[in-house]
Amino acid sequence: MIADRFPWLTAIILLPLVASFVVPVLPDKNGKLVRWFALGVGIADFVLMCCAFWKHYDASSATFQLAENYAWVPQLGLSWAVSVDGLSVPLVLLAGLVTTLSILAAWQVNHKPSLFYFLMLVLYAAQIGVFVAQDMLLLFIMWELELVPVYLLVSIWGGQKRRYAATKFLLYTAAASIFILVAALGMAFYGDTISFDMAVLGVKDYPIVLEVLLYAGLLIAFGVKLAIFPLHTWLPDAHGEASAPVSMILAGVLLKMGGYGLIRVNLEMLPDAHVYFAPILMILGVVNIIYGAFNSFAQTNMKRRLAYSSVSHMGFVLLGIASFTDLGISGALLQMISHGLIASVLFFLAGVTYDRTHTMLLNEMGNIGKVMPKVFALFTASTMASLALPGMSGFVSELSVFVGVTTSDIYSSPFRIVTVFLAAVGLILTPIYLLSMLRQLFYGTDTALACGMTDPRMNQIDQDAVCFGNSCVLPADAQYNDANPREVFIAACFLIPIIGFGLYPKLVTQVYDVKTVAVNTEVRQPYTKVAQEHPALYATGFSFSKIGSSQVEPVLGVLK
Repeated sequence: MIADRFPWLTAIILLPLVASFVVPVLPDKNGKLVRWFALGVGIADFVLMCCAFWKHYDASSATFQLAENYAWVPQLGLSWAVSVDGLSVPLVLLAGLVTTLSILAAWQVNHKPSLFYFLMLVLYAAQIGVFVAQDMLLLFIMWELELVPVYLLVSIWGGQKRRYAATKFLLYTAAASIFILVAALGMAFYGDTISFDMAVLGVKDYPIVLEVLLYAGLLIAFGVKLAIFPLHTWLPDAHGEASAPVSMILAGVLLKMGGYGLIRVNLEMLPDAHVYFAPILMILGVVNIIYGAFNSFAQTNMKRRLAYSSVSHMGFVLLGIASFTDLGISGALLQMISHGLIASVLFFLAGVTYDRTHTMLLNEMGNIGKVMPKVFALFTASTMASLALPGMSGFVSELSVFVGVTTSDIYSSPFRIVTVFLAAVGLILTPIYLLSMLRQLFYGTDTALACGMTDPRMNQIDQDAVCFGNSCVLPADAQYNDANPREVFIAACFLIPIIGFGLYPKLVTQVYDVKTVAVNTEVRQPYTKVAQEHPALYATGFSFSKIGSSQVEPVLGVLK
């Protein structure tokens, strides 16, 4: 059939990319036509990927599907090799949903709208390319292509320190991505076969020293994007200055590219080195959770508080990746999907609030719950999802990671107990800083007292006066319009899957369960061999007893 031979993935990538070059020639002076065009392209591409995966993706298979391989630059060994499996399908759909809704969230952009939507469509294509690339050079090209639109979107449509934030983002991510290129070249030229195809690279038998070096370099590259401590400092600055639609993509999709890279490349292609690095990832995960939570609590800027919250939540992804359990790796992927939805809606609602209050400082907000009840309800529901309320997707994902780490037979009981206890401390801090944010946003002292009643137009205390931050206005002048239908629709598009996945996780886990089991089976194979060869590995550092080489279950010297 023609449908079976149709290049679905190539079409999904090229549709927004080709459409982006139509934007500059559209006869549009006020930006109305271009925004409808960009939104139509986003919806069309999302529908296209939904149809392709619904009809041609088999969730019961762990193999790559919808594969396409075309010689692109044969002289360099570069091929247009794309395909999907259980790891990439949910993230492709996440990228399509978040980016399309981000375009709709940017409906009021009136400064250089053609350039804005051109960059959004290019970014759309680059994100999809990262998740479906099966050639290391192609992955690197798509990774680099994504940097340029984000830099321009932050530096042109950002806040007062937008150029500093955009430059910091570019320096961090561009410098780190060099490690992807170096690792790709090292893997490709090792051995008798020169190839950048991931399937070929994944079966090569690398020396352990080379594999460890490759893993370390890729951990830096993907760790910057995942915002692993101490490579995270670009994230709060970028979020603090980016506009709400750009922040939605930063938190909803770009962070997940780092987690995807760790699973796709580090775990699948370098499993021997993962045995050495797994305890380090576990420690970094705990540090991310606690460090991000404490820093989030200290922020007075709402978007920076949400940014550090993202740093904290990405720690659970690291714990799941390092757990060596089916449930842990599944929980890590579910955490990426869940956080992508939750963070996107939170940053969107932060932008909605800013449109009304014209401030991001929490100590300048308050008393707007009554005048904006829809925003209050949506913000509260999204916050509950972020703090892992049962019935929301955040609860299921974080619980899966906790259970995966707790039941892991790779680490000793003391190590697991300490890890879970420290991660739980960060989990306890989450509702504290999120609920205090809600209180500062929507509650506060009496309006008259908060405003100080200094407005010269007020000859007497007006109980109906509205206070936005430190500025008092009369009811007739107050700009406290509640969420409009477009804004409610965008928030609902995020909250429906958040609640749906929370109540019935199988809606999403069935897409990738077979694949995560296969990945865990693959990464567990080397650990017995490595531990038997190096029985004292990490034993001193973690103060665990050394293991004799005759034991059957040794791993990293941190076994029972």
